[in-house]
Amino acid sequence: MIEQKEFKLIQKLYEKFIILKRNLEYDKKKNRLKEIHLLLSNTQNWKNILITTQLYKENKEIETIILKIKDIDKKIKKIKILLRENDKKNIYSIHILITELKQKIQNLTLYTMLSQKNDKLNCYIDIQSGSGGLDAQNWAKMLLRMYLKWLHKKEFKVAIIHESEGDNIGIKSATVHVSGKYAYGWLRTETGIHRLVRPSPFNNNKKRHTSFCSIFVYPEIKKSHEIKIQSNDLRIDFYRSSGAGGQHVNTTESAVRVTHIPTGIVTQSQSDRSQHKNKNQALKQLVSKLHELQIQKKKTEQKKKEQLKHKIRWGNQIRSYILDDARIKDLRTGIEKTNIQEILNGDLDHFIEASLKMGL
Repeated sequence: MIEQKEFKLIQKLYEKFIILKRNLEYDKKKNRLKEIHLLLSNTQNWKNILITTQLYKENKEIETIILKIKDIDKKIKKIKILLRENDKKNIYSIHILITELKQKIQNLTLYTMLSQKNDKLNCYIDIQSGSGGLDAQNWAKMLLRMYLKWLHKKEFKVAIIHESEGDNIGIKSATVHVSGKYAYGWLRTETGIHRLVRPSPFNNNKKRHTSFCSIFVYPEIKKSHEIKIQSNDLRIDFYRSSGAGGQHVNTTESAVRVTHIPTGIVTQSQSDRSQHKNKNQALKQLVSKLHELQIQKKKTEQKKKEQLKHKIRWGNQIRSYILDDARIKDLRTGIEKTNIQEILNGDLDHFIEASLKMGL
């Protein structure tokens, strides 16, 4: 028969589901869905393509949540029916349903965590090597590879729009554009300093070395009414590309660097052969960066947190990768893992999901 601990687990899952349902404003969403259906049934609204498109988009998003909730509700009712029958033959079916229920509630929990304003948007990842010389540049390249592996597993669309080669090895910096649903939501908690400790492969004595790299993730903001950029606040430089980029690399000055003088923010693009397209891409990044900087400043004022621009050194790291001790520890969530190679090959879900659950 079903043991007492399983009854408690079912009850716990049910209570968690009720909280999730309340947090997702299930009843409010059902009423809103009715309103949308009425608006879409009005042929007058069809004349405005923008409004109609927005309504269809909202309709799809709400229906997705409602269907997830209904599916869980159906599973819970099925378990209750099987429990009431009190038949030994039902034990296996109940165990299967409990496993499915746990997974669906977990998925719905993750869905609620990706509910911040810009979570659904595409994003950029900036990787910048810090103190540590060649080791830091090699570490930056390793981080770039790690994130590209994770993004590939998650089936996001990726484009490296800037990559600055290191001194004979690794990279000094790189910018990756990530396209896909909830790209920013999934990656935003990766912003911070990543610390590497290992015997240096660039030291003849294999002396233990500490390197730092910063990761900055920011959403792709296509339009922002809050951000006004004056042309005299910009310095635009054109230069020859370095690194991968096709036959025009190092032959034409197609790469573009845009510096926002008041903030010191720099964006670069070399992914296209067209200087004009690279300039537009760099300006688009600048708007996104300024927008994210503004949000972070507001958070800093409210919560008295540290400034967004950290020095890439001791004291500001979010995660330590201690290779010679075979462990990787996230300093915010306390999660520690020993499967180093798997993590460096993109197995980041444990860290990302834990930080999202904590509301970081």
